[in-house]
Amino acid sequence: MLDIITIKDVKMKIGEWCKKQRIEHEASQEHLALELNMSRLTIQQLESGKNVTIDTLLKVANHFNSLPAIYQVFDTSASDNLDSLY
Repeated sequence: MLDIITIKDVKMKIGEWCKKQRIEHEASQEHLALELNMSRLTIQQLESGKNVTIDTLLKVANHFNSLPAIYQVFDTSASDNLDSLY
C-alpha cells in the first residue's frame, strides 16, 4: 500500500523544519521576523503549516543557509548523466 503525501503534510513538514532551524539558532519568532522583514504572525503561520508561500519558504531557507539544498532537489542537471534511477 502506497502512502499518500498531501499538500497539508508537506506544509506541516516545512513548518516543523522552520521551527527546528529557528530554535537551533536560538532565535525567537519575533527575531526571525525582524531579520526577514516579515511579521511574527507570518513566521507563526509558517511554523504551524498555514499560509506557507514559496517566497516565505525561500527567505527562511536562505536565512538558514539551506537554499542550496532546496535548489538541488529541483536541479535536474545532476541526474542528466544517469542511465537509470534504479
